[in-house]
Amino acid sequence: MSDLIPPRDFEALRASLVARSGRLSRRLAQVAQFFLNHPEEVAVSTLVRLADLAAVPPATITRFAKELGFQGFSDLQLVFRERLLGPRLPYAERLSGVGDSDLDQPGAVFGRFVQAAVQSLMRIEEALDRTELAACVEVLAASDVVHVAAARGAFGLGVYTVYGLGSIGRRAQLIDNLGAMRAMQVAAMGPGDTLLAMTFDDYTPETVEVAGLAAARGNRVLAITDNALSPVAGLATHVLYVNEARLGHFRSQVPAMVVAQAMIVGLGRRLGSVETAQNPDNEKSVASTRGLAKYGRGGTS
Repeated sequence: MSDLIPPRDFEALRASLVARSGRLSRRLAQVAQFFLNHPEEVAVSTLVRLADLAAVPPATITRFAKELGFQGFSDLQLVFRERLLGPRLPYAERLSGVGDSDLDQPGAVFGRFVQAAVQSLMRIEEALDRTELAACVEVLAASDVVHVAAARGAFGLGVYTVYGLGSIGRRAQLIDNLGAMRAMQVAAMGPGDTLLAMTFDDYTPETVEVAGLAAARGNRVLAITDNALSPVAGLATHVLYVNEARLGHFRSQVPAMVVAQAMIVGLGRRLGSVETAQNPDNEKSVASTRGLAKYGRGGTS
């Protein structure tokens, strides 16, 4: 039996895994990533089902539990069940009880995605660190330009964020790696610019590389990712953690989109209160821009 004292709550468990980051074997690191990304699934599933979902042998999960000082998987699972105490447990059980046999029908797939999105929104509403959200807004408010790195599954989220930032008057650019020129795009960042990196399991290598390049240059890095073991978490000054619900290979982007929208709206209000006071011609300039958009370059009607 291990002499380690195992963590007895989820936050302590997460801190323990972060402290061990880089020292776990490849298989155990794979289990750690899966457990942090799918805590509800861990709380209500059997060892065999979790091993299948995490793509590891059941013995690996048992070894993972003992590595952390637990007697076995059941002992470790209690930490995840404790996390679910309250109204979310019946809901999680109901979701886990829905079989995959109904997913041949598009309507059933739609229903499962809705359930997964609702569950993830309930989780993020409770778990998101509001202090970190406010800190991200302050960093963006002090930035000259915001550069957004998001690819593959996070690409749509990144494009929307660039659009949203632009719509509130914050200069924003997408590091799109066009022509494999991501390093040159990062090199073009000014000293007052900030990188916002968005990536989730299975973390896009190009996004991780961009975050590393920006951090090495001394630029501020913010991150929206799924857990503290994410390769961009350690590179960022502030991190917003979003556990996105999954249905098979596909991931619901709803919670991450809500977080991005909250950040953009919060920044818009922050900029409005500062920039209007600093520039009395600001409202006139905005009104002129709106007039051009509505009536064309010929002026107002």
